[in-house]
Amino acid sequence: MTRLHQLFDEQGQSPWLDNIRRGWITSGELERWVRDGVRGLTSNPSIFQKAIEGSDAYDAEFRRAIADGLDVEDAYWRLVTSDIRAALEILRPVHERSEGLDGYVSVEVDPGLARDTAGTEAAARQLHDRLAAPNLYVKIPATVEGLPAIEHMIAEKRSINVTLIFSLERYDAVMEAYLRGLEAAEGDLSGVSSVASFFVSRVDTEVDRRLEAIGTDEALALRGTAAVANAKMAYQLHLERFSGPRWEALVARGARPQRPLWASTSTKNPAYPDTKYVDELIGPGTVNTLPDTTLAAFEDHGTVARTLDRDVDGAREVLAALARVGVDMDDVTRTLEVEGVAAFEKSFVELLDVLRAKTTDLA
Repeated sequence: MTRLHQLFDEQGQSPWLDNIRRGWITSGELERWVRDGVRGLTSNPSIFQKAIEGSDAYDAEFRRAIADGLDVEDAYWRLVTSDIRAALEILRPVHERSEGLDGYVSVEVDPGLARDTAGTEAAARQLHDRLAAPNLYVKIPATVEGLPAIEHMIAEKRSINVTLIFSLERYDAVMEAYLRGLEAAEGDLSGVSSVASFFVSRVDTEVDRRLEAIGTDEALALRGTAAVANAKMAYQLHLERFSGPRWEALVARGARPQRPLWASTSTKNPAYPDTKYVDELIGPGTVNTLPDTTLAAFEDHGTVARTLDRDVDGAREVLAALARVGVDMDDVTRTLEVEGVAAFEKSFVELLDVLRAKTTDLA
């Protein structure tokens, strides 16, 4: 039994892979990860940029798409949906064995739609209809404009991965959108699923930068503490939201809780352990999506133990201490959301530029 198996069997947390490459699909590497305990897969525009730019595995299909008369953007979506469709098939047995708990593959709508509610809804419907798989998650950013789209998609019984969540306030709004969507949906709810992707390591990167600028001993002592404390408090919010009469009424109709998913779990600061954002966030009813390097590190030397609800008062005190030394967490999380949306959009635009250059070469 691998550590990834132990993570789920002993602690109730589902390890997912936060990466995709065509070579992993064709070589059987993704199937090996699944045998070793990976229970789902996430992708984003940055991941596809690296996969497509860094390999010639997509060139033949891209040539065919252009020859078929597709423009560059439509050709890009053909490449993406081909990979996602193949991954869906590989993860489908996990989905069936887990009775719909795991086995999901996530694909994100065009990041340029992050501030466009109607455009996001249309894109999410199109991806769901195009791929038509019970284990598909379409990713919608948790921007203010994304919240109504999330609610409406859940009301239509379309499973959604809500991404780019940084703040506790926005996370609470995401859970409310999920609950409202379930309440608006008709009939049995057992086929509806969702995760809320709460970003972790980027919080430490931004907070540490501010702490170092403040420079006092009290501030510097708080480096590397904000992200885990923020996530621990998010988990407490999750436990509160998915309990009580309102939630029980939805459970009676077959509803599943929207699981917290820890995203951005690779360690950015080499001074911190490479499994920090796995080891310190293990708890039942959650997902951790890890890049392949972090998955390999955790499998090699990670610690399987329940930590997510350990010392919650200490996590609360960390956030209070950050405020005392002058770190405004509301400003931190606003900054990170803006940067996250911009980074995904930049990756998307840059990849389309690369593909346009390929069309010139082909011509």
